[in-house]
Amino acid sequence: MARYEPIPPEAERWGKALLDAAYEVHSLLGPGFVERIYEEALCYELTLRHVPFERQKVIAVPYKGYWIEGQRLDLLVGGLVIAEIKAVDEIHPIHQAQLMSYLKATGLRLGFLINFNVVHLKDGIRRIVM
Repeated sequence: MARYEPIPPEAERWGKALLDAAYEVHSLLGPGFVERIYEEALCYELTLRHVPFERQKVIAVPYKGYWIEGQRLDLLVGGLVIAEIKAVDEIHPIHQAQLMSYLKATGLRLGFLINFNVVHLKDGIRRIVM
């Protein structure tokens, strides 16, 4: 079994900043809105907190030395943490697989799947480490 290095402290710091902002958004909006509303509010909250991010970042998937474009990250925080935003009744394995594919394609190690359509946000967060 492979043993991975710990997540770098800087990535953990950006992950915490992301989650702090997500909790603020959820505390003000609650569940029930569409994904786009939460993404917009989260971006605004990150901006207010001076947290660097890229929204809807296009990534390419490597395949035998060829790069296939067509995937977009909802958010890339601090250049190190991927956030996939959802507003669904429940998280399914395909949602986690989507985030894992982003991590694999970028070579990044830390991602969060954040489902805002829950009563308590802690129940809608999945931390994925590759």
